[in-house]
Amino acid sequence: MRPVTEHTGRGVVLPRGDVDTDQIIPAEFCKRLTKSGYEDTLFAAWRQDPDFVLNRPERAGASILVAGHNFGTGSSREHAVWALRDWGFAAVIATSFGDIFRRNAVKNGLLAVELPELAVAELSDWVDNDPAFPVTVDLLALQVRANGARWPFTVEPRARRLLLEGLDDIAVTLAKGDAVTAYELTRRPWLPRLGADQLAEVAP
Repeated sequence: MRPVTEHTGRGVVLPRGDVDTDQIIPAEFCKRLTKSGYEDTLFAAWRQDPDFVLNRPERAGASILVAGHNFGTGSSREHAVWALRDWGFAAVIATSFGDIFRRNAVKNGLLAVELPELAVAELSDWVDNDPAFPVTVDLLALQVRANGARWPFTVEPRARRLLLEGLDDIAVTLAKGDAVTAYELTRRPWLPRLGADQLAEVAP
């Protein structure tokens, strides 16, 4: 996973609240066996409407989604984050998020940024009125910046560290390979232990 520090991009507004994971990616697309290649599935039902915002040519390449309240509610499917990421979104800004969606976003390098309602409303107006309007999400400074305005946001410290360092759960475990190997070598002989080939896989 690539480190996430600061991202500046054009935005697109999805003025809907309670967007659940089944709307982000319908269940029929969750049968795939890969963690990438889901860009064609994002908002698949809504994109049947030619006027849906992601179908508009002037919004092509937008990398920041400005949404409403309770974005990503519903099931725990990680595919919802994969679909947003694969479409090209680096950040989602909303007034609130589903808890599981927020955790899945961190694990996959997608910034889920919560701002007050008035801030999201102001940002939505600017983005909606100008397809080229730039927005910056700064994880180092914990700020969203646009049009001279600055809005602070918070991220759980461990999640922020993992994003800044580009680490997922697997990378965190692999970084402790020496400790795992040392522990396995000193365990009592009658306890189950990793074989030599498994220890080699854990060691960095």
